[in-house]
Amino acid sequence: MHRFYVSPEDWDPRAIGLRGSEAHHARDVLRLKAGEKVVLFNGRGCEITAEIADLAADEIRLRKLHEAETPPLRCAIVLGQAIPKGKNMELIVQKAVEIGAAEIAPIMSDRTIVQVDSDSVAHKQTKWQQIAIEAAKQCGQNWLPRVHAPKKLAEFFSASDHSFDLCLIGSLQPDAQPLKRVLGTYSSQRGDRPGTVLMLVGPEGDFTPAELALARRHGCQPITLGPIILRVETAAIYCLSVLSYELLI
Repeated sequence: MHRFYVSPEDWDPRAIGLRGSEAHHARDVLRLKAGEKVVLFNGRGCEITAEIADLAADEIRLRKLHEAETPPLRCAIVLGQAIPKGKNMELIVQKAVEIGAAEIAPIMSDRTIVQVDSDSVAHKQTKWQQIAIEAAKQCGQNWLPRVHAPKKLAEFFSASDHSFDLCLIGSLQPDAQPLKRVLGTYSSQRGDRPGTVLMLVGPEGDFTPAELALARRHGCQPITLGPIILRVETAAIYCLSVLSYELLI
């Protein structure tokens, strides 16, 4: 069944329907007909299976068949990703949703090749959030990650409303520790796995020494991703995959 996103502000299980771009996609692109079944989700764990009752010009009215709730993942992983060149950020957002990131925070590093000016911040955020929605539709994820507006690293730390159980930063520095060792140390010291994790991944050329020092002051532990230098998008997917395997299952 096709999946459609309804924002939490518009979510009303008593009167469900599709409007705007979602209605256009269902009616004019997928050419769904009355009687066909669809799935709606609100990005906050709620899901409704419904049957198309009527395809009006401005709204597709639905008849609810079943309602369910998906519990949140046991660990909230926040990806702080330095914006890479080209369309790699779009790939990273897509894969982050599929792997289970709770939030994605684009970072404008001093070594970021693609600089985002103040006029394009909102446009970039909207575009990446839409990519996250499409990825959640395709992979069956009922919890939609929030994509933040791009910020400098210092702005990210000052604006963050989180207190993380564990903060990590991918690093090429010689004192960086393997991720497995860092997670093992945390578990042995705390007797449990972390419930919230920040994972910072740098741009092409890594974070600058000043940015790494800033991250350290905010409690980030440098981790190595192995002997082979990874591309930015590979590093992000690698880190999220390992964290997902260790903390979400």
